[in-house]
Amino acid sequence: MSDLLGPIGTTFLSTIRDVLPIAAVVIGFQLLVLRRPIPNLRRVLVGFIYVLVGLSLFLVGLELTLFPLGRLMASQLTSPAFLMPGGVTAALRWHDYYWVFLFAFAIGFSTTVAEPSLLAVALKANEISGGAIGVWGLRLAVAIGVAFGIALGAYRIVTGSPIHYYIIAGYVLVIVQTWFAPKQIVPLAYDSGGVTTSTVTVPLVAALGLGLAETVPGRHPLIDGFGLIAFASLFPIMSVLAYAQISELRGRTRRIDAP
Repeated sequence: MSDLLGPIGTTFLSTIRDVLPIAAVVIGFQLLVLRRPIPNLRRVLVGFIYVLVGLSLFLVGLELTLFPLGRLMASQLTSPAFLMPGGVTAALRWHDYYWVFLFAFAIGFSTTVAEPSLLAVALKANEISGGAIGVWGLRLAVAIGVAFGIALGAYRIVTGSPIHYYIIAGYVLVIVQTWFAPKQIVPLAYDSGGVTTSTVTVPLVAALGLGLAETVPGRHPLIDGFGLIAFASLFPIMSVLAYAQISELRGRTRRIDAP
């Protein structure tokens, strides 16, 4: 128990240090610029304490569970004994890591569907659009984009190919899609790439990338281990724009077929 209380206390103090400047800016503007008292001050203070405690426990949980779990899964999935059962000693090729790609796709999809920030954006988009943008439609489109992006990022780590080729090609495709996509969906699509990189997705994805870079032969954790978050931010933009384009095309087809 004492081994756990030590990290919690240290993390709690560092969280206070990190959050206090944000609180100072908000309170300073409220009192000095707007010159109005803080409404529901007691509730705000209680909520602030909840934030500090919640962030501290979350950060400790990352260090004790999610990061080690991501590294463990990466090391197990890239183990030669798992990839080459039966004692085959041939050099591993990129397609021998198919379980890694499947795991990256699955973990990207599941963490994105569970992402609370994406749910909040999807609910607001559904409300403002009058139901034209479906909550589950948007969540699934973003989740598929993240899943594909992380799987492609895992492929990049396994092969050791330069990251900038993927990012440049991806943003060129996004620019082309932006030109043809419905204009009302473009800002939401760009925001969808940001809301995916939040509390649930980032820790597991970062742990997976570092774990792969540490276990795949010839890879460097600093050079190859990072970059999965960029894929997780880029590919949801493509998938949401594609979702809007497909929906618009289906709507046109229905209108043409209608008597």
